Amino acid sequence: MTTLAPSVRPPRASLWPRERLAVSGAFLANGFVLGNWAPQVPIFAERLGLSESRLGLLILAFGVGAVLAMPLVGAATARFGTRRPVLVGQVLLAIAFPLLALAPTPVLAALAILFFGMSMGGMDVAMNANAVAVERRLPRAMMSSCHGFWSIGGFTGAAVGGPLIAALGGTGHMMLIGLVTLLAALPVGRAMLEDRDAPHEAAPDAATSGGRGGILSWGAVAIGVCALFAMVPEGAAIDWSAIYLRQDHGTEVALSGLAFAALSGSMALFRFLGDPIRDRLGAVRTVRLSVGLGIVGLLLVALGPVLPVILVGFAVLGVGLSNIVPVAFSAAGNIPGLKPGVGISIATTIGYSGILIAPSAIGWFAEHFGFPPVFLALAVLLALVFPLAGLMRGADRA
Repeated sequence: MTTLAPSVRPPRASLWPRERLAVSGAFLANGFVLGNWAPQVPIFAERLGLSESRLGLLILAFGVGAVLAMPLVGAATARFGTRRPVLVGQVLLAIAFPLLALAPTPVLAALAILFFGMSMGGMDVAMNANAVAVERRLPRAMMSSCHGFWSIGGFTGAAVGGPLIAALGGTGHMMLIGLVTLLAALPVGRAMLEDRDAPHEAAPDAATSGGRGGILSWGAVAIGVCALFAMVPEGAAIDWSAIYLRQDHGTEVALSGLAFAALSGSMALFRFLGDPIRDRLGAVRTVRLSVGLGIVGLLLVALGPVLPVILVGFAVLGVGLSNIVPVAFSAAGNIPGLKPGVGISIATTIGYSGILIAPSAIGWFAEHFGFPPVFLALAVLLALVFPLAGLMRGADRA
């Protein structure tokens, strides 16, 4: 019998089975809904007569809902597998989005946005866990590309949201997006991997893997901290980059969004390139290289003398941040002796909590010390991931 040499690449079709397409579709749908929420925010605030501070509290409720749902869904995936929680999350997301348009008072709006956040965050955990299960069955890594599809969904949603609102009105837009999200669950559900009864091998050496097979894993906690240190700079760029350009560099309003555009564009591109990079370099070296690029990007953002240099800095930062979190989630989902959903829920809960804490804290420090010291401090924070990168070894297949 003739055997293939290890260097022979598998057929392209085997790299994109229907299960991978299905979970990629779930990431796309999740990002698409969130992207459509962005142009709805000012309409939402105007309809309810919300001040900026009250709107900030409601947006905080979204994040709180997401973080509350993550460990609950992680536990559900350990019992039911990942397919069912993904589909339930997508259906709830399709229901939650139109409810935001129907809430008549700020109190009911707070409950609606809490439900929206829980649906979004719960689906996030389940689809990442399903991606880990699919990735185990493939000869190549795929987690980064899933996050790339999420980025495409977010970009597409933000791009079509405004024109749809202009054509259909705020309520009509949200109803349409809810219907599209609900219908998209049908092909996703038919093709998604069912891993309810999939075996999960115990760790051969729990001391080195960080897994202990229970609900709490210190390995998953440490990986979550790495995700946190990577997500805080991303949150800072999302929330404060436009203000930084306008306040510190006198950039016109029309150009103030270029920083986030540079970050998100490079991040999306390198998420699709991240899987072959990880396959070639390994997870640990990929994360360390990414950390180095992220630090360079933050230094250019903080110290760049002119706008083009700063925009290059945001683009380099996007390259650096693009694959740290996907690799971290893949590693958390592969801790031996721990169900993927449990490990990922721990990592995502810790990681996404940074998005909740960072905006207000960064605003306070920027007000008192300025934005350049803040971005330099974020470079130091990101550098802490470098010595912890060995925790990502579990993302590599045996």
